[in-house]
Amino acid sequence: MSLGFRGNGSGGGDESPGASDGAWSDRRYRPIEDTDRYKWIALSNTTLGVFLATIDSSIMLIALPDIFKGIKLDPLLPGNSFYLLWMILSFLVVTSVLVVSLGRLGDLYGRVRMYNLGFAIYTFFSLLLTVTWMSGTTAALYLVIMRVFQGVGAAFLFANSSAILTDAFPEHQRGMALGINQVFGISGSFVGLVLGGILGPIQWRLIFLVSVPVGLFGTVWAYLKLREVPRRTRARVDWLGNLTFAVGLIVLMVGITYGIQPHGGSSMGWTSTFVLSMISSGVALLALFVFIESKVPDPMFRLSLFKIRAFSAGSVATLLSAIGRGGLMFMLIIWLQGIWLPLHGYNAAQTPLWAGIYMLPLTAGFLLAGPVSGILSDRFGSRPFATGGMIAAAASFLLLELLPVNFSYGVFAPLLLMNGLAMGAFAAPNRAGVMNALPAAHRGVGAGMNTTFQNAAQVLSIGIFFTLMIVGLSSTLSTNLLHGLVSQHVPLSDATRVAHLPPVSTLFAAFLGYSPMQHLLGPVVLAHLPRANATHLLARSYFPHLISGAFSRGLRTAFDFAVIASLVAAAASWMRGGKYIYAEPDEAGDAEASFEAAIVEAG
Repeated sequence: MSLGFRGNGSGGGDESPGASDGAWSDRRYRPIEDTDRYKWIALSNTTLGVFLATIDSSIMLIALPDIFKGIKLDPLLPGNSFYLLWMILSFLVVTSVLVVSLGRLGDLYGRVRMYNLGFAIYTFFSLLLTVTWMSGTTAALYLVIMRVFQGVGAAFLFANSSAILTDAFPEHQRGMALGINQVFGISGSFVGLVLGGILGPIQWRLIFLVSVPVGLFGTVWAYLKLREVPRRTRARVDWLGNLTFAVGLIVLMVGITYGIQPHGGSSMGWTSTFVLSMISSGVALLALFVFIESKVPDPMFRLSLFKIRAFSAGSVATLLSAIGRGGLMFMLIIWLQGIWLPLHGYNAAQTPLWAGIYMLPLTAGFLLAGPVSGILSDRFGSRPFATGGMIAAAASFLLLELLPVNFSYGVFAPLLLMNGLAMGAFAAPNRAGVMNALPAAHRGVGAGMNTTFQNAAQVLSIGIFFTLMIVGLSSTLSTNLLHGLVSQHVPLSDATRVAHLPPVSTLFAAFLGYSPMQHLLGPVVLAHLPRANATHLLARSYFPHLISGAFSRGLRTAFDFAVIASLVAAAASWMRGGKYIYAEPDEAGDAEASFEAAIVEAG
């Protein structure tokens, strides 16, 4: 199948010399004449694409209050929690589901071609997100659907950027290139918090519109400058595998999402028939997917890649580190917006922006450690930096756990910087180690598999951390609320009603930076209270003081889990072995022997 990719005039869709069935040697073939200049173009463009996409994965988190005000929808009403959760999660779910399939399509039909298509899709739906004229639940549903399609474009970018870089850079520079790409990608999720806090109060549509001109520039730049590595791959699309994987992962994530919502008289829905059936169905479909992939001739999920120790260990480390990091972001936002900032005099309208600003040391740590550790991993291998990074991350989680809820920022900021440095030191070498371990013909699908672990882990992390927080809150929150409200002369019936609301409502209120007492009690109850008591209840510091004890218990439980996840990730990273770079076999028949050689420690 000759695809006629754009190249340097050396044969379009022809195979490179000595290649067969999609395997070729990038040691014997250079896809472009000006390799040194081109690799920096590839790095700049793919880093821009991944950076934009990860900004959009988090920019809504801080701007959600402004979005809901703009579309005139109360997110704290029980029936509207669906829109609250899926505005956050739809983007992550879609990228998790599609990234492996789109990486496989890049292997088959051209990584640059798929990447360019993704940039265009991403930019188009970023524009559509800004133009809704509706309000209420109709507008919220429209935004969720557009976020899904924006996520499709982002999945194209995630799936093919690492493979494009691995094709463009020589072995001794891949760690640096992939490190810069990976670290800017992860740091984009923190930059998105600040951008959302700045742009949301001005006009909520700006949080989507800001991506359009940059995305348009990146799309045109990618189309004009990125060049395909010419090759011919004879394979068929694994439709059954794609279907079972996509449906299974979606069903599983829907179950996790609804597990953290109240059900009946329970504070969470983990025991509901719907959640249990969704989770069990998702697991069954994914098990069926694994069986299918072991039987079909051209699978989308190359199980044989897990024979490469550097790839399998790096993927497990990716999964566990993302679980720890994903939950951390939500816990820090709730901690800052719901408790610390109100205790220090910030009103609800100010907390989104300042929460993003106070988390900047985390971003700085990523940006400082990532490129340096990537360059060093090119020389010394991935294991010492990735393993050491996760051990340091575990230490930073433990130190954050020891802080009081009303901490001193002079202590908090260095711990955030430490966590960012640790995660940056892990991310770049780990990604380079994973990509260096892959055969050239499977870099797209391998990168997609690794990114799937990362993005799916973030959704799983949200479910785990919210569950742990709700368990911690449930133990004392109801009693604290009841006693605190009755002491301010709130009628017992109203105090009981508020005290028995699901803890997730309290978390959402804190997460969104709302003034919860006004929302929970309502204007009628507040109007019948003595003025001094009503003023005290509505003070910025009242609600944070009321929930701080229960929140602290939940936070410690969540950080304990993050410590364990980080230490297991460190162990998995150490098991990758010494420095290893996959060597293309001279003959197509030697591919299996090369796989087996990858298991042996090379450093």
